[in-house]
Amino acid sequence: MSQLKIGLRDNQTRFAPGQEITGAAGWDFPAPPQSVEARLLWFTRGVAIEDSAVVQTVRFENPKAAEARPFAFRLPEMPHSFTGRLASLFWAVEVVAQPAKESARAEFVMGPGGRAISL
Repeated sequence: MSQLKIGLRDNQTRFAPGQEITGAAGWDFPAPPQSVEARLLWFTRGVAIEDSAVVQTVRFENPKAAEARPFAFRLPEMPHSFTGRLASLFWAVEVVAQPAKESARAEFVMGPGGRAISL
C-alpha cells in the first residue's frame, strides 16, 4: 500500500505575497519511486473556465521507498487568492510521485495581509 503526505509548517494556511512557505513531503511506497516533486501552484474553481499554473517546482533527487523531505518556496506577488460568484482562485503545494501517479495537496490563501480578495 502506498502513502503520500504533505504538510505546511505550523499548519499555516494564510500567507502574504513574497512570504516564504515551508513544509515537508513524506511518502511510503513498496519500492523507491522514479521521481517525487513538490509544486507550488494556483488554480481556479467555479462556473467559469477552470485554469491552473505551476509556479515553482522542487524535485527530490534519488528518492527512497520511504522518507520525508523538506521544501521551501518564495511566494510571488500575484495572483492573489480571491473568491467570487463565478470563480475563485486558490493556492496549493502539491507533492507528486511517479510512476505511481499519486499526489497530495495542501491548499492555502495568498493575498494582502494573508487574506483572499472578495469580489
